[in-house]
Amino acid sequence: MSELVTIEENEAYTMITMDDGKANALSFAMFEAVNAALDTAEAAGKVTIIAGRPGKFSAGFDLSVMGAGGDPMVKLLRMGVDLSVRLLSFSTPVVLAVTGHALAMGALLCLSADYRVGMKGNYKLGLNEVAIGMTLPWFGIELARARLAETHINDAVGLAHVYDPGSAVTVGYIDEAVEGEQLISRAVELATGYSALNMAAHKATKARIREPLMASLEEAVRRDFAAGTSAIAASN
Repeated sequence: MSELVTIEENEAYTMITMDDGKANALSFAMFEAVNAALDTAEAAGKVTIIAGRPGKFSAGFDLSVMGAGGDPMVKLLRMGVDLSVRLLSFSTPVVLAVTGHALAMGALLCLSADYRVGMKGNYKLGLNEVAIGMTLPWFGIELARARLAETHINDAVGLAHVYDPGSAVTVGYIDEAVEGEQLISRAVELATGYSALNMAAHKATKARIREPLMASLEEAVRRDFAAGTSAIAASN
């Protein structure tokens, strides 16, 4: 497995940890490593935990690629879309251990998992695209509409508000926030509990719950990518 991602197998769960030694930017290499780890987790058929590095869950897309534009930018954005869709429809429950800052695509990953445990502290979570000169892609808009509290959508998306972990629970980026030393043990506790579920029933029921969202995402992806680089570049 790539050094960017490590896997820990347990009787009840598979833990995937992202750690690039920096901000856990979602680069081509990171996406490939995470997807390879998810292949392993899916084959094992266990609850999956995804964690970040201490202090940083993910700062979002690799800005060196996004800032350059062109086909590489489109490809990277599409890899982000595909990972979100994969997590939303994953065959087992996906628990995120949000180990710190989760911004932009990092926040969208929070909106793509089944249960999200955050860590109390001076951390920022949110969709900050507007603040850095980007229009949030349509797929991000649909994820936000589906997973964030309706009364906070304009503040969270249109005004690029970033939240501390406590406020992020209220808005809907995470489900709970615990003390730092309890984060992994809480994620493991949840995963162990979810391991008692019938996974086939979980997958089928999750698909029914998310059927409207998946249809909305399909249309959003069409709008994001139908015009190639020109439509996405207009967002920058």
